[in-house]
Amino acid sequence: MNLFDLTGKNAIIVGGAGGLGKSMAKAFAQAGARVILASRKESNLKRACEQLHADTGMAFSYYVMDAGDEEQTSAVAEQANRDFGHIDILVNSQGVNEKYPALEFPMETFDFIMHDDVASILITSKHFGAYMKERGYGKIVNVSSVRGKIATKGPGNAAYCAAKGAVDMLTKQLASELGPWGITVNAFSPNIMKTPMTTQIFEMRAREAGTTVEEYLAIQSAGLPMRRMSDPEDCVGTAVFLASPASDFLTGNILYPDGGLTAIG
Repeated sequence: MNLFDLTGKNAIIVGGAGGLGKSMAKAFAQAGARVILASRKESNLKRACEQLHADTGMAFSYYVMDAGDEEQTSAVAEQANRDFGHIDILVNSQGVNEKYPALEFPMETFDFIMHDDVASILITSKHFGAYMKERGYGKIVNVSSVRGKIATKGPGNAAYCAAKGAVDMLTKQLASELGPWGITVNAFSPNIMKTPMTTQIFEMRAREAGTTVEEYLAIQSAGLPMRRMSDPEDCVGTAVFLASPASDFLTGNILYPDGGLTAIG
């Protein structure tokens, strides 16, 4: 089936050195795309490309870029289109979270999260989208979160929930504006998943609760219809779908590979 074939496509994954970013990069490459990673830290990018090459035997490229810096992003967009001829697929997988109770939330931290999680997506979409507009084709895939739709029960996520809600609406508005030039813009919203970063958090919370990590995760996911925590691999099919010809008439949508959380939340 050619619906999910990415042969001949060039994809750049911003935040590609993270756990989900690497899983998407591997899946895109296996679907035929040439994959470029972008992130702030060159050491992480080098390590990610080496690991991906070892896993697949394929070549991966990277650019060092702070997506929240418009000058850097503009320069990388120009360089990438010069180096590869065109960028067909832009994946925005960047973002941060810092937790404070809402009544104690430092506004400088709130501003930082909103810039890193929301403004950076507008910046990358603006500059890579301009080249897509010239070609009359493009796929922009934003990584949002279930927290853009449903709040957490406990404190700490005022900025993160606000940011992801903004990502969802930014996705819809970009879809509205860019659709006439053949560019689709969609997002997918995972539940919390097991990555190298979150695994450290799970281990800490398990120790605090006096349980093993496995027991802690089982308790946390007991209320989900799928009865388990997600892995990055649970989202890559959705990402490939949104980047592929199979989704050519789908734009402005938010998909939820979340184990059923938003169905019952």
